[in-house]
Amino acid sequence: MHIEPGIVDGSKIVLSYATAGASGLFTLKLAGEEISRRGVLSLVARSIVTTALVFCFFEVLPHYPVGVSEVHLILGSTLFLLFGMAPAAIGLALGLLAQGMFFAPYDLPQYGMNVTTLLVPLFALRLVATQAIAPGMRYVDLSYRQALTLSVAYQAGIVTWVAFWALYGHGMGADNLASIGTFGLAYMLVVAIEPLADLVVLAVAKSSANVSRSSLFEPRLLGQD
Repeated sequence: MHIEPGIVDGSKIVLSYATAGASGLFTLKLAGEEISRRGVLSLVARSIVTTALVFCFFEVLPHYPVGVSEVHLILGSTLFLLFGMAPAAIGLALGLLAQGMFFAPYDLPQYGMNVTTLLVPLFALRLVATQAIAPGMRYVDLSYRQALTLSVAYQAGIVTWVAFWALYGHGMGADNLASIGTFGLAYMLVVAIEPLADLVVLAVAKSSANVSRSSLFEPRLLGQD
């Protein structure tokens, strides 16, 4: 998920700094809550893991330019379920930054847009999870329908933000609308794959309970909260 250079430029790009700043402040709030809950070392350890995973998602897993952006298998709901909200948000922000700094410096001017597009849907995912998952239910016991609900919420948020940036930058022209539509349709493949990936990872976590109970993972993964 990378907004292509030139989609939003000039003075319009200032909006991305504002949205990225707001997303960063909310991430810091989440980090503070997580430190109060489990301590700074646990947060740092999980954030290092999520950052490395996100970097691999962008650089190792298949990704293709489609329309106004690129299609990536980001696995945002997987990060949320395994490591918790704050480490997932930190990992997405830092992993994206590292990928831009070391492999795609031409993407750095779009960092504000890209990080907003990754983080705001993740924040919305937490709200969806409170409705889709019963209080006290272990994440390892999620059904396919619940995993699909989380994946659709996250990926729909990404597509919505990409569409917003494209419309904000280039307006309602036919070519722009066609590129947005092509991108949105391509992301349906991610929606099909991510819930299955979630269930596979959760099954592994359930079968490796001793490892999953470590401080590297979200306590609710095995119902420890």
